[in-house]
Amino acid sequence: MKGGANNIFDYHDVSEILTKGVFSTMVKPVSQICNLNCTYCYYLKPHRKECGLMSEALLEEYIRQYITGQDSDIVSFCWHGGEPTTAGLGYFRKAVDLQKKHSCGKRIVNTFQTNGILIDHEWCRFFAENNFLVGLSIDGPASIHDGNRRWNGGRSSHEAAFRAAQMFHDTGVEFNTLTTVNRLSEGKGEEVYVFLRDMVGSTFMQFLPVADPTGNPLEASPYSTTPEGYGKFLTDIFDIWVKNDVGNVFVQIFESTLAQICGYQAGICTLGEYCSNALTVEHNGDVYPCDHYVSEEHRLGNIAEQNLAEIFKGQRRTDFTLAKKTGLSETCIRCRYNFLCHGECPKHRFGEKSESYLCKGLKHYFEHVEPYMAYMKGLLEAGLPASMIRTKPL
Repeated sequence: MKGGANNIFDYHDVSEILTKGVFSTMVKPVSQICNLNCTYCYYLKPHRKECGLMSEALLEEYIRQYITGQDSDIVSFCWHGGEPTTAGLGYFRKAVDLQKKHSCGKRIVNTFQTNGILIDHEWCRFFAENNFLVGLSIDGPASIHDGNRRWNGGRSSHEAAFRAAQMFHDTGVEFNTLTTVNRLSEGKGEEVYVFLRDMVGSTFMQFLPVADPTGNPLEASPYSTTPEGYGKFLTDIFDIWVKNDVGNVFVQIFESTLAQICGYQAGICTLGEYCSNALTVEHNGDVYPCDHYVSEEHRLGNIAEQNLAEIFKGQRRTDFTLAKKTGLSETCIRCRYNFLCHGECPKHRFGEKSESYLCKGLKHYFEHVEPYMAYMKGLLEAGLPASMIRTKPL
């Protein structure tokens, strides 16, 4: 989620992580407990049967360890799930009180990812009063959203998600949208983008590709996007954005691409050279290197047994972070877009030392946007805003 500033190159936090050893966490106090039953949810797997609410004692220990383990004067908490609102508002009031108790003079920042179902004005007041940045999961218009995102009973969740966005606007809650790109959204990039921009009022968008393996290295699940569909989805949106919205609407992958072309860090782990330094903390205190790798095989430790900062500095976590680069295929190493993609996310490499399942789509996207990105780079180097590209005949 965005850092709050409307600066296309606000990547200070990423540089700090790489140079000072500062780490971040995604904490899941409710584990996989959720009031929706999304078709593509990667967190509900057969081997993950244990779930529950993080106890207040463990919550305090996590908060204390995380704050004291940071070298930075700013400590950013990311509350995730499952659906974190199922813990109840009182739980997060307690969390904020504990953050103040253990702040050690540091500035505390909170981000919160939600499906919006349980959001009401009381939640909104809490977010606004405590300066939470909220990520809202919404996949576009109801015809696309409800194809995968339904209540456990099967009914639509779109109206509730859309209502949450309107309440955020009404109460001054800063929010981003997180939208998956799946089989149902293929060919509908323009429709999704215009809906998010004009109806939801989103000014910062993240598009997350759904690409789940089936066991066959050449295949993905039926609900996954195809590589070609993903690439076209991005370029269809880019063509609208570059003509109308640069500087007003921030699309994470577009920002990250431009940043890397200009010599900055990507600001997004999937396109970075290494996996990010973001740990996942489960409700029982177990720690993992990424929330896509929550399995016994990848378990790094438990905060009830070992300090969080020590777990972060451990060799297993370091090896995991470096493996994104050391595991690149020869094709990726030789690719002219390697500096923009770095092999993409390892979870999308369905075979050992293989290319990302999304490779074709990403190449299509990079080839399409390259001349526009080069033009915006020139504007920035001349001290001009990238938004001036909107005045260039395309």
